[in-house]
Amino acid sequence: MTDTLKVVLVGYGYAGSKLHAPLICSVGELKLVGVYSNSAEKVWADHPGVTVSARMNELMEQTKADLVVIATPNVTHFPFAKEALLAGKHVVVDKPFTLDTAQARELTELAKARGLFLSIFQNRRWDADFLTVRQIIDEGTLGELHSFESRFERYRPVVRARWREQAGDGSGLWYDLGPHLLDQVLQLFGPPLAIHADFAIQRQHAETIDYFHVLLRYPKLRVILHASMLSANERPRFVLSGQHGSYTKFGTDSQEDALKLGNKPGNKNWGIDPLDGTLHLDTPLGLQSHNIPTALGDYRIYYEGVRDAILHGAPNPVPPEQAILGMQLLELAELSASLRSEQVLGDTL
Repeated sequence: MTDTLKVVLVGYGYAGSKLHAPLICSVGELKLVGVYSNSAEKVWADHPGVTVSARMNELMEQTKADLVVIATPNVTHFPFAKEALLAGKHVVVDKPFTLDTAQARELTELAKARGLFLSIFQNRRWDADFLTVRQIIDEGTLGELHSFESRFERYRPVVRARWREQAGDGSGLWYDLGPHLLDQVLQLFGPPLAIHADFAIQRQHAETIDYFHVLLRYPKLRVILHASMLSANERPRFVLSGQHGSYTKFGTDSQEDALKLGNKPGNKNWGIDPLDGTLHLDTPLGLQSHNIPTALGDYRIYYEGVRDAILHGAPNPVPPEQAILGMQLLELAELSASLRSEQVLGDTL
């Protein structure tokens, strides 16, 4: 292997074209050399000269790829990742890692047995608002936390003709946004004691889950994860409450919207969130409120970590063992929702 990683991107739909390809191309020592796709003209319009093929093995061999990035529908993550690992390639898989814990464990063991790098794309660890929340918690600004709320709400009453909103394994809002919200909470607080989930299909003509409300129980802390496709009024993205006060943050990270508009990562104003959060702190004069500027977000840090791990032996930015824990909670939440009861993690972890 040279000092440049040759990257093949599998899939050129929304995630591949708007997220992964621009980020890969923005990081030094990563070179996009091939794309697995049936739409060569679409790929070449954005990346002239890259090899495009709908035959995975031929594409990996022809490009002499070092790293394969899987950005296809969730149901295909496992077979594509396994094929790449068996071909001796390092692998990045978009979230969710797989469809279930058994598949996640199999890929993890396969990568380990073959001495290959395997990582899961959890880009929202580098959201501006989440980085700010993490800093507030690490600094102990609010003291011991009592409650933590994390919401992703949208107003999309019309069901779209796309795989995420069609019936099938791995589709629906829980497998779309749930992996992000769970991963952020696990980074902050580790595994919960138990989980209780409520899922629903609410929109007219919807075929899969478009609402969830999940409670994670810790010894004292309570964590609420919530998402809906029928929220027309804006509510806070984060609400943290502790013994010294609270923190509230409206709005969402700007990077995905910037990528949708074709902005290149690293351009002027990249990762800036113009909306401050608000701290309400207990003081000798009573509750005092003041704004807290939001930290700078940067999804490139994930792919810089991938590069450094493969080329220079740095830690994996999102090791598969962490994603396995996330898969276990995704599954336990489904069980909880179906039984309408809290599920204790116990020895499942």
